[in-house]
Amino acid sequence: MEHPMYAFFQGKIVPISEAKVDVRTNALQYGTAIFEGIRNYWNDKEKCNYVFRMQDHYRRLFSNANILMIKIKYTLEELCDITLELMRKEDYREDAYIRPFAYNSGLKIGPKLIDNEQDLFIYSIPLGEYLETSKAINVCISSWARIPDNCIPPRAKISGSYINSALQKTEALLNGYDEAIVLTSNGQHVSEGSAMNIFMVRNGALITPPVFDDILEGVTRDTILKIAKEKLGIETTQRSIDRTELYIAEELFFCGTGAQISPIGSVDKRSIGNGQMGALTKKIQDLYFKVVKNEISQYESWCTRI
Repeated sequence: MEHPMYAFFQGKIVPISEAKVDVRTNALQYGTAIFEGIRNYWNDKEKCNYVFRMQDHYRRLFSNANILMIKIKYTLEELCDITLELMRKEDYREDAYIRPFAYNSGLKIGPKLIDNEQDLFIYSIPLGEYLETSKAINVCISSWARIPDNCIPPRAKISGSYINSALQKTEALLNGYDEAIVLTSNGQHVSEGSAMNIFMVRNGALITPPVFDDILEGVTRDTILKIAKEKLGIETTQRSIDRTELYIAEELFFCGTGAQISPIGSVDKRSIGNGQMGALTKKIQDLYFKVVKNEISQYESWCTRI
């Protein structure tokens, strides 16, 4: 069975081959769309799938839609029901990634957010590791800065803004790195990875950039803030981080729906700790993978069984 087989498109679930947009579509021409990334986890012990924090992802979709003046014609409950129906039809026996996409679907010329038809589609793809999770990766500081909030708000997953991420990721790959760390637009502070949030350990303390340092307000980031405090007794400090602080950190890791928990072994060829996954990173990662597969009852409300 080859996935995906279906998509929710123009108000109904159709074969994926029928989910096509016109080449004139406004969102294709100008990037006038917002999207989400949601993980479906296969629990091999229970032989079932769990969608992780689906409601929270859709709440963020509605918030982001407000920024782009997109009127989503479905309720949060309807989007959750549609997603579950779609995933039941796919019948995955592996981890998968769900992509809701709300967009300007009209065919008019012109980069504007009003007076345009709008729609929403959802599809899924099988997805294992987007970044390495079992071993530490090597990263660089990108020469491409993060877009500031007053240009294209990075707190929203706006499709057109991801050219910024593509430039950062591509530069890193071309230079032999696995990923990039991005600085704020003024170059003064660490923002995040090309498409994931970042955490640092210094003097045993967990630290992450604040929301005003041009970051995505990540669902996985929020998950780590909560489980680190509630299960490990670790409060996270949200403050600005300087570039050279990364070089002297004890541990670093990326997090995101795609990235999950990905340890960082070096930055700009400076080793972080011993260059391997740190002890606290490993604790958080182990805990995270139990939480997303509904193996910790305290967080079962985050996991929707298919």
